[in-house]
Amino acid sequence: MAVNVVLDKALDKAYENKSLNEILSAPPSALAGLTEEHDKQLLAALKIKTIADLANNKYFRLAATLADLAAKEGA
Repeated sequence: MAVNVVLDKALDKAYENKSLNEILSAPPSALAGLTEEHDKQLLAALKIKTIADLANNKYFRLAATLADLAAKEGA
């Protein structure tokens, strides 16, 4: 089954028609709202060069997991 996802609001205009592999290989500034300055800061602080690095960063993954768990707490 094919899946079609519209990412135009989530990505910088230059990346809207790229493949998922190209997007994951792109710098974080390919995400809407992030700039090349953010790329520099993420690289310096956390050695993050790509969107894949950002997605797989243990601190971001842990924070997202904790937020998901908190949303389900008491449900």
